[in-house]
Amino acid sequence: MTTNNFNFQLKTIVHAQENGSENIPSLFARLGAKRVVMFSDKGLESLGYVEKFSALFTGQQATQLVGVYTDIAPDATCENINSAIRFAKSVDADAILSVGGGSVIDASKGVKYAFHKQIDDIRTVIAGGGHMDVWPNNEDIQVPHIAVPTTAGTGAEASPIAVFYNEHENIKASLVASGLEADIAILDPTVTTKLPAHLTRSTAMDALTHAVEAIVSPMSNAFTDAYGIQAAKLIVENLPVALKEPENLTARGNLLQASTMAISAFYSSLGGIPIHNCAHAFGAISHIPHGDANTVLMPVVIEALPEFYMPNAGKLAQAFSVDTSGSDEMVYQRVLNFLRNFQDSVGAMQRFNDWSFDAEAKLNIAQAIEKDICFQFYPMSKQVIEHIIEQAV
Repeated sequence: MTTNNFNFQLKTIVHAQENGSENIPSLFARLGAKRVVMFSDKGLESLGYVEKFSALFTGQQATQLVGVYTDIAPDATCENINSAIRFAKSVDADAILSVGGGSVIDASKGVKYAFHKQIDDIRTVIAGGGHMDVWPNNEDIQVPHIAVPTTAGTGAEASPIAVFYNEHENIKASLVASGLEADIAILDPTVTTKLPAHLTRSTAMDALTHAVEAIVSPMSNAFTDAYGIQAAKLIVENLPVALKEPENLTARGNLLQASTMAISAFYSSLGGIPIHNCAHAFGAISHIPHGDANTVLMPVVIEALPEFYMPNAGKLAQAFSVDTSGSDEMVYQRVLNFLRNFQDSVGAMQRFNDWSFDAEAKLNIAQAIEKDICFQFYPMSKQVIEHIIEQAV
């Protein structure tokens, strides 16, 4: 099932090449940037990435690196974003370099939007669960931004969506703004080889979730199917290789490309996204990392909502190279079996065994699912929500 009435937007210019990071200063000059602030995190700083990227600007005349900010948490809070906004203003930055995973890149997009709207507190924009500022009713964002993803998962570099933890409301809130994505994404596999196995796995499963939700979306179309199905194929083929051979640049590069393709399909077909809806709630209430949440919830939610997934089981089967013969129900069951076997084969978690959930936590998660901005795309009954939570925990 696809639609012939859609918008497909891909603003981000993709540079996919080994050691492509070396071109960053000249690319910033091309974007008209003079004073660049770099956002990253403490983990990447300890691995030497901040020093490596800072050195690229040595001796540059046209574009200077005027500041580095690494106090961004793995699950970026609004206070994280506000501190980063203050820092960027203090060094009089006019452009942003993001080096990191989804949290760093999303935080950078929060700063970018704050510069665009001239605000100091990101909470004023996303209060109540989120904010949408989309084409053609938006203003172009004129803040040069280059992103270097160090994980192959969120696709944040090419997505106009940023998710922040609003600690005042105890929910994950989404900012959706056309043009929020980076101007240029550097997909450099050499910067992902140090990623530990558990993060390689969970981030790839996050990307696979983007692909799956794009493929089954009621707003899917020929463009998003092309990106989503190919992304799923690349992840299924290359994740096992990257886990066995962490230095394999072909597998790492393919996972990076799949991540960018999957998010492009995801946001250009934004319709029902119940897996993400549930993952946001588990992340907000129990602080489960987003990749882990999607890893566990993908087959659980697909099994809990056959009326939503079964009509598109054939497309999912195509993405997973699964037999498409027989009834929709047979194909749907094969897809579920494939996903569970794939989880087994790559050593992915299948239940939230590392976290504890009392009755209050489960109630809070259920309420967070209903409050999430994604819920309006595909509402679920309280019984289904309770079933999903019980199956996942």
